[in-house]
Amino acid sequence: MKAVVIEAFAQPMQIQTVPDPAPRDGGVVIQVKATGLCRSDWHAWMGHDTDIVLPHVPGHELAGVIVALGKGVSRWKLGQRVTAPFVCACGGCPQCASGNQQVCDHQSQPGFTHWGSFAEYVTLNHADVNLVELPESIDDVTAASLGCRFVTSFRAMVDQARVSAGQWVAVHGCGGVGLSAIMIAHAQGAHVIAVDIAPDKLALAKSLGACATVNARETDVVQTIKELSGGGAHASIDALGSPVTCFNSIACLRKRGRHVQVGLMLGDHHHPAIPMDQVIAKELEIFGSHGMQAHRYPAMLGMIHAGTLDPRKLIGKTISLADAPAELADMDSFKGTGVTVIDRFS
Repeated sequence: MKAVVIEAFAQPMQIQTVPDPAPRDGGVVIQVKATGLCRSDWHAWMGHDTDIVLPHVPGHELAGVIVALGKGVSRWKLGQRVTAPFVCACGGCPQCASGNQQVCDHQSQPGFTHWGSFAEYVTLNHADVNLVELPESIDDVTAASLGCRFVTSFRAMVDQARVSAGQWVAVHGCGGVGLSAIMIAHAQGAHVIAVDIAPDKLALAKSLGACATVNARETDVVQTIKELSGGGAHASIDALGSPVTCFNSIACLRKRGRHVQVGLMLGDHHHPAIPMDQVIAKELEIFGSHGMQAHRYPAMLGMIHAGTLDPRKLIGKTISLADAPAELADMDSFKGTGVTVIDRFS
């Protein structure tokens, strides 16, 4: 099969022909029909993830068709269209037993713990626990765009931040995660304030439901959010992952507000400063959000089917597998708007 292969961290990637994968017991092989480019993949290429062993194939946001079944798979058939959370759970640990497969003690992650979906085929483990059947109403590109960013934002807004109608929500960073969070919070009936440094991204955020935008290059982010919201946000999400956005997301909250950290804090950013004095004095809540369980997908897919959510609006462009190395390497420049998806593999 053809695949994007990382031979050395932070060095040019190549398209190579590598052996087709075989399924493990309980797992499947998926023919990839579409796969999203995510900033997490950029972190993988940079060497920020200790799970990765070179040579390596990145990619974890995918949609495709089952082409091979491992021994013991009972819920799935060849030819079914599926996707999966980027955290593939084991199904047997205490976290899985409690319904929290997103923090499985023995998780596997395509594109991190094993070769991922920037390829014609990818393996997924523990298929009966992790696969999600795709309805015909959702095309492959849209399904791939859900992969990491949209589902992570859904759980962050709905389950972690507990966003409800009438609340003020601040979203720091208008990349794929942030734009998804804006759409989802708006669908929940919240008043959303979008923060970024790029006018084109802020304009897109406005079109997706933000009632106000803040250009972080032009104003004091925390003070502006407090003024717009009449005292601070009820919930705020750092969708980028930097010391500045993390601090601002916490500092902009009103009393008993909720901060959700979704943007990865890796490399030099893994121990950021936070306003702990405000956390204590205001009784703030701080949450992490790490993907979403397969069993929570129906709630999200139901909202998409009903038209309440339309992730197609988040798709910026589609590219070929051959374009992926250059596009991935350039992700740290934050050019362009929306989600980029690979949908051509020949």
